[in-house]
Amino acid sequence: MMARSNTFSAPRRHSKSIYLGKVQVGGDSPVSIQSMTTTKTANVEATLSQIYSLAGAGCDIVRCTCNDGEAAIGLAQIVPRSPLPIVADIHFHVEMALAALEAGVAGLRLNPGNLRKPAEIKLVAQEAKDRGVPIRIGVNAGSLHPDLYKKYNGVTPEALVESAMNELSLFGEVGFEDVKISVKASNVVLMIEAYRILAETVDVPLHLGVTEAGPPPAGIIKATAGIATLLSEGIGDTIRYSLTADPIEEVKAGRVLLEALGLRERKGLDLIACPSCGRAEIDVIAVAKAAQEALEKLNLPLQVAVMGCVVNGPGEAREADLGIAAGRSKGHLFIKGKIVGVVKESEMVAALVEEAQKIAKEGVEARLAAADPNAQAEAEADRLALLENRGVDANNSITKIEQIRRRIDLSE
Repeated sequence: MMARSNTFSAPRRHSKSIYLGKVQVGGDSPVSIQSMTTTKTANVEATLSQIYSLAGAGCDIVRCTCNDGEAAIGLAQIVPRSPLPIVADIHFHVEMALAALEAGVAGLRLNPGNLRKPAEIKLVAQEAKDRGVPIRIGVNAGSLHPDLYKKYNGVTPEALVESAMNELSLFGEVGFEDVKISVKASNVVLMIEAYRILAETVDVPLHLGVTEAGPPPAGIIKATAGIATLLSEGIGDTIRYSLTADPIEEVKAGRVLLEALGLRERKGLDLIACPSCGRAEIDVIAVAKAAQEALEKLNLPLQVAVMGCVVNGPGEAREADLGIAAGRSKGHLFIKGKIVGVVKESEMVAALVEEAQKIAKEGVEARLAAADPNAQAEAEADRLALLENRGVDANNSITKIEQIRRRIDLSE
């Protein structure tokens, strides 16, 4: 039976589950986040340092390239010290796949477009089966097998899926079933359709990603367009943002997406801020940036709001755990929409940090009970003063609407 999420009408696609180390992928497990190291795998200490940073950012599984003997030797030293399960990325050489298995990796990724000989593919599958190591069939539009490219007259969703199914068939010949599949492309529409077809064809876990998405912010938008679309349809068991950036950014993007979709419990900061308007009493962008930098260091699972004015700020962000709204050179601190304190404008970010720490230690209810009894009245006085000073229609919207109506009336 398919389990429904709290966010989407589409049920989560049911799949078999596999394990990479202790991390379950598929089944009823949470959608996991992956990334890939950018260091030379042979540089053991640098690679481990990056893996620990990825783990700290919320990564669940990490992939390392195994492209030569030195990399395989590096994996043998990395695997036992890694806080995350290691997947070895294999492209052209069957020897590297076998060496990575010998090094003790938790998983392999094989590209059917690059490792093509059936006998070699079945050999790796048999070795992986004997060791209980899963394999990802990692189809990539940029390295599609020439025969399939010719058959379909180019790269199509059907060609990507057939590539995966051909590999899966070879695995089946040796009784290997510990598999997950990806059918990635840099073309978002192509990628989405390939995964939709695949989801209807197999019941193995699916690894989502838009390959070669590029640098942020465009790369994040492209990857999100593909990954979020499929997740909203209940498709996908593990994800990777393939960005031209520090891999930490891949993990951050993945975590934000899953938390935003309600697919993972929030573990870090979710900062929201108003876009500013005619009533803004502060530079919202600058304060939000400073607050983000200060609060991210705390690594607390809080939603924090930075609002430009006290007129509508606390009400608009009433669902936030904590927030600050500006008013007459002061910051109005609020928790769940209730004003709990007033601080100097220069102390707004520091007040947010201090209150966030107290909420984490004491809880929301305790902090609401400790509210300054005079804060609400002071905030209301500032709100009324701001309304009097700037007017109800601070952005002159009413005047514009009246002009539009007159123009429409005249045109009739």
